[in-house]
Formats: sequence, structure tokens, C-alpha cells
Amino acid sequence: MLRVKLFAQAKQLVGSPQVELPWTDGQSVTELKQQLGEQYPQLQPLLPRLLVAVNNEYAGNEQAITTRDEVACFPPVSGG
Repeated sequence: MLRVKLFAQAKQLVGSPQVELPWTDGQSVTELKQQLGEQYPQLQPLLPRLLVAVNNEYAGNEQAITTRDEVACFPPVSGG
């Protein structure tokens, strides 16, 4: 299982600060977003803009993730 921390609007929509997803090491950020959308349809509007951090660094869509990684998802922050 992969633990994913959620922040801001993602956390509010799911109603939890963390979710667990079935995971095979080596799947990508793109696959993470797909699984989040399938298990939590309320997140689908956020998925195109959702930022993913793996081990405290922003991750591109092709980056591989393992169950040992620390993964966090949050929408982009706006403001002035």
C-alpha cells in the first residue's frame, strides 16, 4: 500500500489528511493521479492541476514511486 498525504482542498474533498492506495513499486505519478481519481471521484476536478511531491521534491508525471517514498498531493497555491 502507498500512503499519500493530502493538503488544502484535496484534504477537504476527501475528508482525510491521508489515504492509502494499492500500489506496485515503479508506478508513476500519472498512475497515482489515475488511482486517486478512481477511488476518490470528488478529486477529479483537481487532478490536472494537482501537484505531487515525492520525498519532499516536486515530481513530474513520469517519476516512479515506491511504497517506501513519502508522497504528498496538494493543489497549486494562489494568492498575492
